[in-house]
Amino acid sequence: MGKINVLSFAVANLIAAGEVVDRPASVIKELMENAIDAGAHHITVEIRNGGVTFMRVADDGCGISAEDLPVSIRRHATSKIREADDLDGILTLGFRGEALAAIAAVSDLRIITRTADAPYGSLLVSNGGEVKEITEQGAPVGTTVIVENLFANVPARRKFLKKDVSEAIAVSTYVEKIALSRPDIAIRLIIDGNMRLDTAGDGKVESAMYAVFGREFVGKMIPVSGGDEGVRVSGFIGRPDHVRPKRNYENFFINGRYINCRTAAAALEQAYTSFIAPEKFPCCVLYIEVNPAAVDVNVHPAKLEVKFSNEKPVFEAVYYAVRTALESNSERPAMQMRSTAPSAVNAFVPVEDRKPESVAARQISITAPAAKPQAPAKDAPKPFERMSAAAYTERFGQGDRVSAPIPFGKNEKPVSMGEGFTVSIPVKGKPISVPPTKSEPVAPTAAPVDRAEPPKPAQEAQKEPELEASVPTEPWRIVGEVFRSYIVVECGDKMLLIDKHAAHERVLFEQLRANMKARREVTQILLIPMTLSLSREDTETLVLYKAEVEAVGFAYTAAEQSISVSEIPEGLSPSAAGELLQTIAEQLSRGTGNAALSREIVFEKALYQGACKAAIKAGRDYPPEYIEWLCQQLQNIPDITVCPHGRPVAMELTHAYIDHQFKRS
Repeated sequence: MGKINVLSFAVANLIAAGEVVDRPASVIKELMENAIDAGAHHITVEIRNGGVTFMRVADDGCGISAEDLPVSIRRHATSKIREADDLDGILTLGFRGEALAAIAAVSDLRIITRTADAPYGSLLVSNGGEVKEITEQGAPVGTTVIVENLFANVPARRKFLKKDVSEAIAVSTYVEKIALSRPDIAIRLIIDGNMRLDTAGDGKVESAMYAVFGREFVGKMIPVSGGDEGVRVSGFIGRPDHVRPKRNYENFFINGRYINCRTAAAALEQAYTSFIAPEKFPCCVLYIEVNPAAVDVNVHPAKLEVKFSNEKPVFEAVYYAVRTALESNSERPAMQMRSTAPSAVNAFVPVEDRKPESVAARQISITAPAAKPQAPAKDAPKPFERMSAAAYTERFGQGDRVSAPIPFGKNEKPVSMGEGFTVSIPVKGKPISVPPTKSEPVAPTAAPVDRAEPPKPAQEAQKEPELEASVPTEPWRIVGEVFRSYIVVECGDKMLLIDKHAAHERVLFEQLRANMKARREVTQILLIPMTLSLSREDTETLVLYKAEVEAVGFAYTAAEQSISVSEIPEGLSPSAAGELLQTIAEQLSRGTGNAALSREIVFEKALYQGACKAAIKAGRDYPPEYIEWLCQQLQNIPDITVCPHGRPVAMELTHAYIDHQFKRS
């Protein structure tokens, strides 16, 4: 007797359904995609008990004609494509013709529909994939699909469903993704009789994000726009202070379809290098438009993944669009203040009625015994006293070296800060010059003094590029410094609280990065060539992209499963260069990077570690001229908002917000 069995149509349907329908959320996804393809402007989704017992998706699309209704639940029946050539440029969300057939095979299904030219609607009833009846019924234009008792005829699959709450969360997640993909469609989600989502359908991405994520989320997003080589990128990304511990807030839409895109995710995360901490992930809602002929959407049964004919343009379009938006962002995070005291509004009860003792009596009762008065030190500075460089040198100086009030470490060197003025700060490499300032204090209402960077030696003047700076438009003044770590600056109608270490670290990093980009690529020749053992795929990738990889400073020859490297980029050790080359090969083979960006990221990580060591330290005193120079840099370059490790450089507190906290508004 033969061992090969030809499965019945019913069993084949159940197996096929498992590829498309594995939980209530996948049913909702398929039905919503059909509604969108039908041209709906309003979609209502309702579920009960996590969707296991009841699901309803109603739309106002084109509807299904009476003669097409019984055909719609047959396998491979679709109105989206006709011929094989139609697969080359798919613009619809559904096209496989398996959704309704798969859903009907594992549930009790009802379809109520009417087209605009029909005088009445139609009702189809199906149990386990078998059509029970088709009758006429009054109905509005559009389609309503009701799914009940999911997996009732497949108990083996039903036992793998999670709790109702978990299934409802999965449904909400899919509905939110689709709502973000089509902000021009009004979408409602009802769970167990409660409205969970209601989008405006006004075509604005901000409105859809507001409905899905809330006001606070939208307030921390910045717009993105860019693209090249036939790839267009638009949408919103989170500010560097708006990050998550997981990737679940990364949303990518290819030609209106939500997908899990490794190429776009890698480009996004690499663009955030030196803006957020390595263990954090950014938020985004990005729309990527490419030629449909360059995308294969038929590589995943649930259509959650796509394949590009060439990943490189997509990666670079996303990377440069996001990077440009980050580098041009000048918005600093607002300082959060939560009041714990009871509100004083309408509190008319006199204070003395609540507190029997007088203010003077309370002060006496809590005052500690007075200490013996001491004469103030002769040279003790007054609070927030401004001193010139000469005065500071005369007070603390010893010869031509200044002793700061707190002793410095043994590895710290004197660094020039202008004529006749030095201060000890930890440095690595060449000294950091700070311009001398005038001895007169800055008037509170006067515009800041325009200070250029200190003149550089003649041999350095030709090599050092200047950081791009803009003239500050608002007057500012330094109010003081607290905890020897944070600088308080009044700037226009807001107050800035600046972390002096983070600010100096970012200024140094930007200068070092500008120097790196201005230099020509230089290689170092290895005395003995280095051999790297790679997989066959990585070796073939390095051979294919040899010109691109050698352009960043490598020279190598390839064997069957190894690479012999004779030259590496200047500034890298052989071991670091080997790791970089393997990373480049892996990213090129997966389409998640290119050689130039990989090299730039490796060097940037080294730069911001060096900038961190060279920056001034929190908890230490520095001359006022240095602090003023640092504040001037932040005013000249307002897009410096975070340090290379992702910590905020400064926080803002507006005048209006302070007035509100003190009940003055």
